[in-house]
Amino acid sequence: GSLVVNYPFDDDEQGIAIYSKSPDDAVFQQLALSYSKENTKMYQGSPCKDMYPTEYFPHGITNGAKWYNVPGGMQDWNYLHTNCFEVTIELGCVKYPKAEELPKYWEQNRRSLLQFMKQV
Repeated sequence: GSLVVNYPFDDDEQGIAIYSKSPDDAVFQQLALSYSKENTKMYQGSPCKDMYPTEYFPHGITNGAKWYNVPGGMQDWNYLHTNCFEVTIELGCVKYPKAEELPKYWEQNRRSLLQFMKQV
């Protein structure tokens, strides 16, 4: 896990981790930023220092393929085949948080979710 919003494209023709710009790149960045700006820790860009000390996401967002290459992912498929603008929101460094930690996740992401919905 991590704490970041990633946006298309998740795949690069060369199969390497490099920025893969979609035709709607500016819109995807706007959507991703609308979420991350409301989550202070996410927006700072270095959420999992203990696990990934060199990982940095400027303003808490990243192009999926720049982070790591995902050939055939749903995010890209939905964008290309159904015109669905989809982002992937990673909510924390721990993939399976304990139930008692969920209220903390809600508080950290409530404003982000509301801001994201306003983008519609």
